[in-house]
Amino acid sequence: MLTHPQFNPVAFHIGSFGVHWYGVMYLLAFTGFLLLGRLRLRAGLYPGWKTEELDDLLFFGVLGVIVGGRLGYVFFYKPDFFLSNFADIFKVWQGGMSFHGGLLGVLLAALAFAHKSGRRFFEITDFIAPLVPLGLAFGRLGNFINGELWGRVTRPDAFWSMVFPQAKLIDSMLAETNPDLVVILAKHGGLPRHVSQLYQFALEGVVLLAVLWWFAGKPRKAGQVSALFLLGYGLCRFVTEFAREPDDFLGTLAMNLSMGQWLSLPMLLLGAHLMWWTSRRS
Repeated sequence: MLTHPQFNPVAFHIGSFGVHWYGVMYLLAFTGFLLLGRLRLRAGLYPGWKTEELDDLLFFGVLGVIVGGRLGYVFFYKPDFFLSNFADIFKVWQGGMSFHGGLLGVLLAALAFAHKSGRRFFEITDFIAPLVPLGLAFGRLGNFINGELWGRVTRPDAFWSMVFPQAKLIDSMLAETNPDLVVILAKHGGLPRHVSQLYQFALEGVVLLAVLWWFAGKPRKAGQVSALFLLGYGLCRFVTEFAREPDDFLGTLAMNLSMGQWLSLPMLLLGAHLMWWTSRRS
């Protein structure tokens, strides 16, 4: 069993200003978007696109990710709290972002870019879909560095298990109802948990990137790359959520599924329908 290294959340300082690791991950994600986007344009599958358009597309995408991600967290996870504490909605530095909200924000940003550029909506989403998983990988790496969004309790003899000191309070609460966990907690100072952040890094980031990059490397019907992204991410997120500790203020919902799993189900259904619909088109 391992113990989380407890990295310093501040990666480096610029004068008296501390740059946090999560901010570094966002920067790497946006930089990766530009680099991978240029590689896609060089492949020649998108004639007529200019590299300058990537900058505009990134600008729209950043707005969609930040605004959509924050509002998604507000409405999907803590609507009652933010209804009573409206000003806290703007305190993004305190954490609280939702991928599914960010996805909706990016789709709206793609609509705005389509209107501005005169391009078709699916032409834009098919282009950016293979660029997203790398950003997701950096985001999950940031979660691990911060020791947040840890996994569910697992066996203490599992070589992949890890103790997260940030979960000490929840570990103590779980041990109160399970005598076996009391012994483990006393021995290791915490409960062994899945490193779900790294599971998601591998599946939502590395694997999904490889699959989408391969699939988009050949001419496809409009919307099919987008459909595969919805299917791929929805499936990866649904599976990895079984190893991730549900939010303590929500727990599991109907059918013992987490909020992340319930939000991923519409992605799976929409992705399957979109793949079927596009395959029938000429």
